[in-house]
Amino acid sequence: MERVTHQDIPAICSLYKKVWEAEPGLPGDLLKAWQPSPLEFTSWMEGVTYFAARRSGHLVGVVGCELRRGACRLVHLAVEPEGRRQGVGTALVNAALDWARRSTAATVWSNPLGRFQACGHLFLKLGFVESGVLHRHESGEDVRLFERVL
Repeated sequence: MERVTHQDIPAICSLYKKVWEAEPGLPGDLLKAWQPSPLEFTSWMEGVTYFAARRSGHLVGVVGCELRRGACRLVHLAVEPEGRRQGVGTALVNAALDWARRSTAATVWSNPLGRFQACGHLFLKLGFVESGVLHRHESGEDVRLFERVL
């Protein structure tokens, strides 16, 4: 696990495109918003620390950590379809938790779409609790809230 650099941006944008285009039924506005251009991703990096997972030099996953008022929000978590159920998501979230602790965050939270059941299972496995659901919150999709007190 390593921090993302500007040299990683094209690979990250390709990863997001691959991940979200493989997700059936994702609302079009989310599909567009979650596939940034390199310039858009550069703006996402402002105030957010990103970590990348690689396998044989190939980028297979990414997660961002956004620290605000003592809480760390995990953003833009994505793992390529071929890398799922192989510990990539676990390694990314654990890297984010370690970073949050070093940054003296009191809590870590995330808000994935309800349709991403595997993401919810991952958070629960890593000691997060589900603290709520926002119904039809993101482009008509339910959003689940997970948090972990550090």
